[in-house]
Amino acid sequence: MLSALDDAPVWLNSEPLTAAGLGGTVVLVDFWTYSCVNWLRTLPYVSAWHERYRDHGLVLVGVHAPEFGFEHDLDNVSRAVSDLGVGYPVVIDNDFAIWRSFRNHYWPAVYLVDGDGRLRFHHFGEEAYEETERAIQRLLGTDGDTVRVDTGGFAEAADWGSLGSPETYLGRARGERRTADAAALALNEWALTGDWTVGEEAAILETGAGAIAYRFQARDVNLVLAGSPGRFSVLLDGEPPGGAHGLDTDASGAGTLAEPRMYQLVRRPANDGPCTLAVTFHEPGVRAYVLTFG
Repeated sequence: MLSALDDAPVWLNSEPLTAAGLGGTVVLVDFWTYSCVNWLRTLPYVSAWHERYRDHGLVLVGVHAPEFGFEHDLDNVSRAVSDLGVGYPVVIDNDFAIWRSFRNHYWPAVYLVDGDGRLRFHHFGEEAYEETERAIQRLLGTDGDTVRVDTGGFAEAADWGSLGSPETYLGRARGERRTADAAALALNEWALTGDWTVGEEAAILETGAGAIAYRFQARDVNLVLAGSPGRFSVLLDGEPPGGAHGLDTDASGAGTLAEPRMYQLVRRPANDGPCTLAVTFHEPGVRAYVLTFG
């Protein structure tokens, strides 16, 4: 498994690591891509494990395997590593060679490998934080309370009990539930208004202003954006969000696309049932990839 690291040419936060060099070491491999909300919600735990256990012999390796085209760009990944405070070694896996060597299929996914190179534990997706940390402790021969972390902001766990909207891709390769009538959306339907082209990965605003409308049931609404910098504004059921604004909008609903990443548009104090989001982009050139909810 770890032998795939040997041919990886690009590392951040570290000199290149190899299977031979990691022999005798417990290694936690974390597959991620920086715009993924599911991975962002695990990051405080992964970072805390790195801080607590690195002096006990744990090496944490973040394998960045990009989901979208803009995540292949090293400058974008480097900025995300800095902005998100990722302090452990990161290997760039743009060709998915390491991903394939682990037979991985998910973001995020963690694999715990012992000093003999044997896989001893794995977990896909969020949650199972205590189970993962106890597996780390067993291999390191240590114990103690599990870490306590700050899970606010992007990292706040989804409100799973009342979440009623699924991840929704806006490109034609995986897009579904799109309708033509933005004024009459059923739950989890969405529509575009304006001059949009729907490409393989993303919906691209070609000229003028344009909007995305979505009828959702969730506390949080996130949208992965790239393309030309510009202004956007958010309405909820036709009104400014006020106290339901997200980290990347203000109470009036105003926000700015500055770099390619995930933007949190809405964080309602509570999931009070279905609501219609309308996000308007005031300049062309935006690329909208996927809506996620929490």
